[in-house]
Amino acid sequence: MVPAHEGRAAEPLYRPVLACRRGELEALAHLDATAAALIAPVLDATVVDRSMVDSLARLPAELLPAVDVSALPATPETDPVRWGVPLVPVVGLAESDRRLAAHGVTARAYARRAVIRLRAGRDRSGPDATTSAVERIWRGTALVPEQCDLLVDAGDVCCPADVRLAEARVRRLLDWARRHAWRTVTVAAGGLPPTLNRLAVDEPVRLDRWDWLLWQRLADLGAGYGDYGVGPALPGAGQPGDRLFTLCYTTDGAWWIYRWSRRGGRGDDRFADLCRTIVSAPHWPTDGASFSWGDHEILRRARRVAGAGSVNSWTAWGTSHHLAEVLAALRHPARHAPLGPRRAGSAGGRPTRPPRGGESRRAG
Repeated sequence: MVPAHEGRAAEPLYRPVLACRRGELEALAHLDATAAALIAPVLDATVVDRSMVDSLARLPAELLPAVDVSALPATPETDPVRWGVPLVPVVGLAESDRRLAAHGVTARAYARRAVIRLRAGRDRSGPDATTSAVERIWRGTALVPEQCDLLVDAGDVCCPADVRLAEARVRRLLDWARRHAWRTVTVAAGGLPPTLNRLAVDEPVRLDRWDWLLWQRLADLGAGYGDYGVGPALPGAGQPGDRLFTLCYTTDGAWWIYRWSRRGGRGDDRFADLCRTIVSAPHWPTDGASFSWGDHEILRRARRVAGAGSVNSWTAWGTSHHLAEVLAALRHPARHAPLGPRRAGSAGGRPTRPPRGGESRRAG
């Protein structure tokens, strides 16, 4: 087995799929060495510019990101080997021969490996056709299975029916994956709605983490865990589209969505009120295991030490806490109970406190 990266002491526990944007990259940049060695992010790049490349270069030495450029045209500027930053290429089943060759160059230049991303909802051919597709990847990149991490991407799961459907598909794919000597196998999914701007305002709203439940139901297969952080899995979805202060805060089995617009006072005062609400909530971390740089920043705002920040800041702080929360759950599973049956009075797939007007879980 080829070493993943100089300085990495152990195989990562967690492979989040994150947008390659300022907020997510800032959260990754503030990981300490121990956490960075346990996380192997997959970054979805939708634009390439100097700022993005510089942000990748500032990531901790212990963290080696994988970058997916499949949404970008195959030009010299989008060829990761030209960026001069250590990374792992992400390869899809439908890549062109030209891009496969470029991914092979990138793999040999840095980590000598690649991530093969199999999208359960899109790549729905039979096992023999899937084998033919990955064999084409190995030929085109000049890699062997032992140099490839398989990422089974279940995409968006937003309700119990989605979980059941995704579980059946993923089980078939993991059964197929046993044919090959993969370096690692990870299952990733995302459960947040594509937009949050129809959820209730000025009260925390609970949303179930169906992606976490999916992975728990697949635990008997021994695959690694991945998710979409505090972002949606649907293509084209992004950060909140309204002007309200918005934070997504991760807990066991759920997110708490804070959208704040309390009247009166300056914006900094309203955001301080939001942060005070978070730090006084029962899910605020007290044992230190999931306390992160993002939590520190939220606490500073609760004490009015700093201003309200921006959409990128809110994404960074929420992502930072999410990474710490997931790592704590994966490292100490006995402390984190599975997401069990719904309690009486709560609707599956809907916020515990319903949004105004009876909005559904698919808030978009």
